[in-house]
Amino acid sequence: MKRRTFAGPLALLAAVTATLSGCTTADGGAAPKPPRPSVSSPDRTPDHGTGTAGTSDGTLLVTDFGADTVTFVDPGRRGAAADLGSVRVGTAPYGIALGDDGTAWVATAEGVAAVDTRTRERTALIPYRTRTGPVTTGEYRGGGMGIALSPDGGRLYVGVNVPGGNGTLEVVDTGRREVTESVPVGRRPFDVDVSRDGRHVYATNHDSFDVTVVDTGDWSTRRVEVAPYGTEGGLGSWLKPHYTAVRPSDGALLLPFEGERLAVVDPGTGRVRIEDMTANTHQHGVAAGPDGTLYVVGTGPIDPSEDDGPSLTVRSPDGGERVIGLDGPHESVAVSADGRTAYVSGGFTRDGYWNGLSVVDTGTGRVTRLPVGERPLGIAVLGDDRA
Repeated sequence: MKRRTFAGPLALLAAVTATLSGCTTADGGAAPKPPRPSVSSPDRTPDHGTGTAGTSDGTLLVTDFGADTVTFVDPGRRGAAADLGSVRVGTAPYGIALGDDGTAWVATAEGVAAVDTRTRERTALIPYRTRTGPVTTGEYRGGGMGIALSPDGGRLYVGVNVPGGNGTLEVVDTGRREVTESVPVGRRPFDVDVSRDGRHVYATNHDSFDVTVVDTGDWSTRRVEVAPYGTEGGLGSWLKPHYTAVRPSDGALLLPFEGERLAVVDPGTGRVRIEDMTANTHQHGVAAGPDGTLYVVGTGPIDPSEDDGPSLTVRSPDGGERVIGLDGPHESVAVSADGRTAYVSGGFTRDGYWNGLSVVDTGTGRVTRLPVGERPLGIAVLGDDRA
């Protein structure tokens, strides 16, 4: 297996930019699509929309990072018919979390939006406590990124990016629909996850090479560095953590790097153990199935002369891997309850995104592309209990 060294990636970065603070230099990508049907179009204040369409089990809801909407998708349809319409939620929506009551919580640049997925309307837009500057779009925009619910659904945790500085973890009371706590974390909290017992929240901080472990009892924090390639290159490094999965069997944190290394973190002790991976591609999104199978999105090469292209890695609990090739960059992944289908978003936080999803049959490796959304990023599977 190739082991990445600093020289290649850092030399490439130097040629690209001297001020790069993440995985990209600017927005870019696919040409805009024709207007799509809007199911509900509330204004930018908390209110109720006018949509009345129902939502069936197995429908997807994706965040449109290139717009101010979320889009409902029927993955069983093909072509434009898969796009079931959109709901306005707020500028540049990123992560999404789904409650048992059918409420989808969406982290936007303006605040946390609540969407009733049954009636398809936005029912609230909860402002952040953290000051993030003017509302903007693009990879470096301030506002919510990673998002997760507590096991009982009473609290929502949102990683808020503060451009040029450390982020915060904002805690939302889902009943009162207001922010009750704001906890300092690292830089650009791409992902937020919660322990099985709800006692700890994990903010994965891209630009500070770490995970912040937050105790939900007293809001104390611990920093765990997760940098299997070191931190050389600082903000300009490509070799940073992006997203985390919590392993169902023991609560370990799983962070993939470059299709070469899987960082397995004991959140209690902070110890990091490295396992081999095989995809040899820059990796972002990750999800864990109930049986411990890991699904990892490969976005493409850092260095096209050495690295492989976009892919989805399906990693069994014993470490065996199947790598399924994808056409074009992707960002996040969600999986059906039965593990037979993976949904991979084409939105991507870097240049080269496309407006659609790849639907992957995890048994056969067959990939079907659906043209939906506007730079779709986060994905939730609605009412999928067919395990």
